[in-house]
Amino acid sequence: QVQLVESGGGLVQPGGSLRLSCGASGFTFSSARMTWVRQAPGKGLEWVSDISEGGTFTDYADSVKGRFTISRDNTKNTLYLQMDSLKPEDTAVYFCAIRGSLPRGQGTQVTVSS
Repeated sequence: QVQLVESGGGLVQPGGSLRLSCGASGFTFSSARMTWVRQAPGKGLEWVSDISEGGTFTDYADSVKGRFTISRDNTKNTLYLQMDSLKPEDTAVYFCAIRGSLPRGQGTQVTVSS
């Protein structure tokens, strides 16, 4: 069965950086377009970024464009999200998912606060 395990979150000051990881199993990772979404306290899921199967094509929400970078390593079945210049409004639980599917993991908490 599909398993996605997010990690790498934490508490960081505004302007800081974090790198999230998502370990995938139970499906052919290299054939799946992947996405990161997030959920801020009291709000619904918000799309953050997509990456194509081979990693060539990426897309970002306007709110994170220029600050976040999505990548993947198909040899390790792992998806990444490099987050730089973090802002308090980036505080959320971050989830990875197969594009078009709901998140299956527990997510990883990112808190941006001084």
